[in-house]
Amino acid sequence: MSTRIAFLKGHGTENDFVIVPDPENTIDLPPAAVAALCDRRAGIGGDGLLHVVRSAAHPEAKDMAAEAEWFMDYRNGDGSVAEMCGNGVRVFARYLQRAGHAAEGDLAVATRGGVKTVHIAKTASDSGSAAGDVTVGMGKALLPEGDVTVSVGERSWPARNVNMGNPHAVAFVDELAHAGDLHSPPPFSPASAYPDGVNVEFVVDRGPRHVALRVHERGAGETRSCGTGACAVAVAAARRDGADPTVTGTPATYTVDVPGGTLVITERADGEIEMTGPAVIVAEGEIDADWLENAVR
Repeated sequence: MSTRIAFLKGHGTENDFVIVPDPENTIDLPPAAVAALCDRRAGIGGDGLLHVVRSAAHPEAKDMAAEAEWFMDYRNGDGSVAEMCGNGVRVFARYLQRAGHAAEGDLAVATRGGVKTVHIAKTASDSGSAAGDVTVGMGKALLPEGDVTVSVGERSWPARNVNMGNPHAVAFVDELAHAGDLHSPPPFSPASAYPDGVNVEFVVDRGPRHVALRVHERGAGETRSCGTGACAVAVAAARRDGADPTVTGTPATYTVDVPGGTLVITERADGEIEMTGPAVIVAEGEIDADWLENAVR
């Protein structure tokens, strides 16, 4: 292992990530190493880690190499592997743009949840923004059948089971404070609904097609934002509101406020979902490989 490993730090609506560029997949990142890097006191700090690898160089992505040159090998902050991260894809695309691997316009990114289409918008000359928003094609939601309930303390709510490449339980509540501290995973039932755990969103209405959420992400705790969660919430809200685009034939767009900002989610008549929001790179540097090796012992 080299004595230094390059890294960057970025966020999408304050869902933050350690970014490790590794085109040829030569850096060993076991769960303990990822958890050490994501530690907010003893490491760099992040809700998760974006391991940037060429698809052809990663055994899980080789079959997608013809469609997407780059693979987002995403890990949760505790080191566990996750299928997808919507905010992470936007930050991943911003890194590719910064590194010269992508330009404004369209590109494809391979993930464990499949190949995602991404559009990097041009920066408006009068916007004052450092970079244009990033739109990600998130695919179609799956809506498993069966009743689900989530609980916090003495309160319980029915939840909509929505799968966006990763599992979500969406509960509409009267107040976001009812979600509690969200340090620990909110209990859910039946256990068979989510054998590998679940991301839980608590949602309130802010206005017509405008909602706000708090989220517990499995493997990370409460986060400032969750892109797949915002999509799941928009899908659940559209069904609740009688605005299912696959039924009405009309796209449904929801503004979703998260603690770290705002995302705009559109579900088209064909069921395809697009998420638009900011993506920011805030720093770059080098990891001391000796520290990392000692941290995982």
